[in-house]
Amino acid sequence: MTPPRGAKGFFKLATRKELSDFLESVERRAYKQALYAVRDDDAALDIVQDAMMRLADRYADRPAEELPLVFQRIVQNAIRDFFRRHKVRSAVITPLSALVGRDADEDTDPLETLAAEDSSQQLEGPEVQFSREQILRAIETEIGALPTRQREAFLLRYWEELDVAETAAVMGCSEGSVKTHCSRAAHTLAEALKAKGIKL
Repeated sequence: MTPPRGAKGFFKLATRKELSDFLESVERRAYKQALYAVRDDDAALDIVQDAMMRLADRYADRPAEELPLVFQRIVQNAIRDFFRRHKVRSAVITPLSALVGRDADEDTDPLETLAAEDSSQQLEGPEVQFSREQILRAIETEIGALPTRQREAFLLRYWEELDVAETAAVMGCSEGSVKTHCSRAAHTLAEALKAKGIKL
């Protein structure tokens, strides 16, 4: 017997109940999968919840038979996004440590300091990872207190991964100004962390 034709081909579209039942059945397994990948309870939960909402919002019109594969793709993409963001944010710590004791008015870009350094990362133990997460949370708090232009330059360079020229174009200023804003921001953040007893 030929399956009834639906809007997406020969398979019926998933009903709300089928979508709900599927999400309920896969939630625990998806959480375990994300937890094994990111090794962080909160992050794993966020990944799964985001994936479930994305499936319900964007792919609810898919046939029920397609839901498992689509959901797995969403989860895997969310995990990759997590590691991409983590890598970018973790990269902030090294140049900050290099700025402690430097002149904040130097027309330099902290990211350029890293160019000559070995970028390979060793595997980190749980204690190191926990310490790094604490530092990143403190950095995010201090970023909010930066002057507007410094914060803008810092976020564009570190968070958005724009180069100096691209950042200058976005901010409507010279490349030298970008370097100065970024250097001052990183210096301020490093000193703020040092004052909190956080050693980089």
